[in-house]
Amino acid sequence: MRSETWTIGDLARLSGVTSRTLRHYDAIGLLAPVDVGAGGRRLYGRDELLRLQQILVLRELDVDLPTVARVLAADGEHGVRAGLLREHHARLVAERDRFDRLAATVASTLESLEGGHDMAAKDLYAGFDNSQYDAEARERWGDEAVDRSNQAWAGLGADGQAAHHRESQAIGEGLAACLAEGLAPDDERTQGLVARHFAQIATFWTPNRESYRGLGQMYVDDERFTATYDAFAPGLAVYLRDAIDVWAERLPSGT
Repeated sequence: MRSETWTIGDLARLSGVTSRTLRHYDAIGLLAPVDVGAGGRRLYGRDELLRLQQILVLRELDVDLPTVARVLAADGEHGVRAGLLREHHARLVAERDRFDRLAATVASTLESLEGGHDMAAKDLYAGFDNSQYDAEARERWGDEAVDRSNQAWAGLGADGQAAHHRESQAIGEGLAACLAEGLAPDDERTQGLVARHFAQIATFWTPNRESYRGLGQMYVDDERFTATYDAFAPGLAVYLRDAIDVWAERLPSGT
């Protein structure tokens, strides 16, 4: 077992969190020291360093302290820490992608201003929030389908939504591994992951053969979806599209 410890000053320097904040976290039961040294100095072990990392990640995601405490309360269960970190990672990747889109929007705006040409109005607000995707989805699939999907998502509850995010992450990582190993899209292992992907989609909407293939094609045609899957591995969107094309054969055709 590791016996290395860090003083509160050490931890403040490592993390950039002030000593005052660390003492506050101790006072509210969020991050207690592992021991107290000479002169009453708080001492922290590696577990406490990892716990502080989780606190800071959640704070970066704008999670309030009471909710942070509830999340960390489950951390004693076996395997929960890794699962929570996978969930945090997925949310951070999503935020990174959103900021990448915002940066691209600002860069395009600068280019249009300096180049003396107008930027398309619809592109001025790309990446700012998800309301544009809601409007786009309603235009593409209709209010009833979008409302039904939103209701299904809300019906999952916080735990179900977290599990959904973890499954999405696991599917993406699994497909990336298949791609890295050179497995064909029709490989049994790849197809098993596509089956899990279809099950996730069916939580909100049950596609037929044509519409599921259309969804796979959208992952390639729409750069936002391509970026999401290619964040796991370059070329993954195309690989998933091809794997979906194989798996869709088992679905009924549309009428």
